[in-house]
Amino acid sequence: MAFTFKKIDHVGVCVADIDQAAENYLSALGLVAVDRELVASQKTDVCFLRFPDGGGDASVELISPQGNDGLEKFLTKRGAGLHHVAFEVEDIVQALAELKEKGVALIDETPRIGARGHKVAFIHPKAMGGVLVELVQH
Repeated sequence: MAFTFKKIDHVGVCVADIDQAAENYLSALGLVAVDRELVASQKTDVCFLRFPDGGGDASVELISPQGNDGLEKFLTKRGAGLHHVAFEVEDIVQALAELKEKGVALIDETPRIGARGHKVAFIHPKAMGGVLVELVQH
């Protein structure tokens, strides 16, 4: 591959009540909230959690729909749970172009701005064995 994967950036967990879910992760696992924001363009409320000692660069992203139909459907159909795995890439435009050239089904053919102001794009779950994969460029 011409594009470079850097690391697992985060795992996204879809929840109905972000405050309760964050409290569960904080009290049960000792994670700390490092960032919370309303992502208006995605119609979501997100909260990123990490281990207090750093514990690596990856985080847990709690995502709660704030008018996002896709996430509402996810919660209705499956309930709260793992929503996606996000990989950080060096160049998201190059990654998307290469994936498209390979015939990989994409939800996003061009990146959009997501949480923390990062460029993001999603690979369709049918291309990844049923797993929604997000590409992230910081």
